[in-house]
Amino acid sequence: MSVRYLERERELLDHYLPGLDAALAARPLAALERPGGEALTAFRAAGGPGLLVPAEHGGKGADLLSAVRVQRAVGSRSPSLAVATTMHHFSVASLVETAAVNDGPEWLLLSAIAQDRLLLASGFAEGRTGQGILSPSLTARVDGDKVWLSGSKKPCSLARSMDLLTASVVLPDPDGSPRMAVALVPADSPGVSVRPFWDSPVLAGAESEEVVLEDVEVPSDLVVRTDVTADGRLDRLQTAGFVWFETLMTASYLGAASALVERLLSAPKAGTAARAEAATVLHGAVLALDGLARTAGTPDENVLADALVCRYAAQRAIDQVADLCVEALGGMAFISSGDVAYLNSACRALAFHPPSRNRMAGALADHFTGHPLHIS
Repeated sequence: MSVRYLERERELLDHYLPGLDAALAARPLAALERPGGEALTAFRAAGGPGLLVPAEHGGKGADLLSAVRVQRAVGSRSPSLAVATTMHHFSVASLVETAAVNDGPEWLLLSAIAQDRLLLASGFAEGRTGQGILSPSLTARVDGDKVWLSGSKKPCSLARSMDLLTASVVLPDPDGSPRMAVALVPADSPGVSVRPFWDSPVLAGAESEEVVLEDVEVPSDLVVRTDVTADGRLDRLQTAGFVWFETLMTASYLGAASALVERLLSAPKAGTAARAEAATVLHGAVLALDGLARTAGTPDENVLADALVCRYAAQRAIDQVADLCVEALGGMAFISSGDVAYLNSACRALAFHPPSRNRMAGALADHFTGHPLHIS
């Protein structure tokens, strides 16, 4: 029996997060993508926050390949939900990696995320083309074991629905040298506020507003110090986190592009050649990402380089497929509904997430000639 387009991904989504696909499919795309839409509510109700939390701690225990396919299915229904939840999953994956080597409170926090369905926003530098992904957007004031944070993150996905904000900060080592750390800030902490920022209707449902911190005290047990120095060279934990970020974000935008292809495949008047070309080009990017996720193992610099290559190849494929779909679907499809124009814009936003292709060109070229990979 033939497999219908996206059937495998949607069956997997229903396995891990029962009822979510049906809930999203029942709503028009425009309703899911607007601020305050129902997509995040449905995600939380289906247990989505615990997707990557290990099963022994009350989560769904999805591996990288399963998570990639789930995100593609989510992105095909609601690009905003896929992009917003990728930032949550990125933070959770980093906590899982940290908990595997630390004796801190990370497992307790992971259990709470799964059981209480907590959402984590990310204060890392996603959304700023040309800015390093490790670049802190917040400043830290340290007095003994106490840490206070000030500054703002914009855009910050899940700004209005988050329970915790995860943020990169630079803290001094005992010898005074600067080192990266990750702080987890409860959303209801005194000094935390949210300001409007996102003016575009595209991906508005991701709640990407400005989160402002004004001298917010962070409990010492919610500050996780890493082995990353201020020059941005990665340790194992950060490398794993960035592999998850790149793969899941790429899957999310491939999902948005898949929604265009799905509409084209349902339009036989568009022509066999255009339908076949769009589906084939996009499926090639999907297979590359699936292959990476299936063989990633323990993420290292080589796996991260492969993840970046898959991401940049997917960007090119998405641009090509979006052009094909819009042209083949024709003017009447464009005029009669906002879906085609919306998906055409939304799926191309992968290019806005760091590290940008231009910024990493030299680093990848050096990596393939035997030099260490440097994320900037």
